[in-house]
Amino acid sequence: MTAVSLPPPGRAAAPAARRARRRSAALGVLAWAAGIGFCLPALWMALTSLHSETDAAANPPALTASLTLDGYRAFFGADGGPTPWPSLLNSLSASALSTVLVLLLALPAAYALSIRPVRKWRDVMFFFLSTKMLPVVAGLLPIYLFAKNAGLLDNIWLLVILYTSMNLPIAVWMMQSFLADVPVSIIEAAQVDGARLPTVLARVVAPVAAPGIAATALICFIFSWNELLFARVLTGVAAQTAPVYLTGFVTSQGLFLAQLCAASVVVSLPVLAAGYAAQDKLVQGLSLGAVK
Repeated sequence: MTAVSLPPPGRAAAPAARRARRRSAALGVLAWAAGIGFCLPALWMALTSLHSETDAAANPPALTASLTLDGYRAFFGADGGPTPWPSLLNSLSASALSTVLVLLLALPAAYALSIRPVRKWRDVMFFFLSTKMLPVVAGLLPIYLFAKNAGLLDNIWLLVILYTSMNLPIAVWMMQSFLADVPVSIIEAAQVDGARLPTVLARVVAPVAAPGIAATALICFIFSWNELLFARVLTGVAAQTAPVYLTGFVTSQGLFLAQLCAASVVVSLPVLAAGYAAQDKLVQGLSLGAVK
């Protein structure tokens, strides 16, 4: 018999390792390209906000145009125009208050549906999710008539109530999956020590599920901050929000592109700052939800 010589194990594994490294490098390049492509519109918006109106409206775009802060000065009313601070404060108040209310209501609801599940809890979860299937515009007229008859038009508290009701179903849905990971043993230990339900929720459940709560809060805040339709129809001057204020840059005189981009950058900063501050808990919370 003729002996068959086999290659050493290390030499056979080398081509497979090189292919794996090349595949990993290609995926890394693809991920970087996708990330740059995703951020490119925002970077272009920021660059356009630093141009004059003439350069911003140039076609093709003037990439080497001189930079100026005139768009930001005009946005903040440096030339005697309207100031955006009331609209920004209205958006901040409505978004922050509605997010707090959503968390206060969603935490015990998610607790009841995950740690202490009720009968047919899956049907309850489906009902919560089905409320998001209704087109927003379908409920606009009834809500407008109700607000008009109740004297709540152009009232910031009406937006707080609306944003709370709009974000509550998705918050309960998200937090239910996060709270399902809380060990029941530590809850039972706290109850044996005499802790009541509010104490259990505040001192036991909330710290353990903090990443999920942070992710839910940030998503609800973003949804409330970006909402335009209800704010456009139900508010006027006193309760005008930042997205409604942005629409004022599209006038019969034309589109003030540089000012609009400057305003968009300023309006985007609170959401970016909140996301950056909570990025570790956001990634951890969304990763937990993805794993489940």
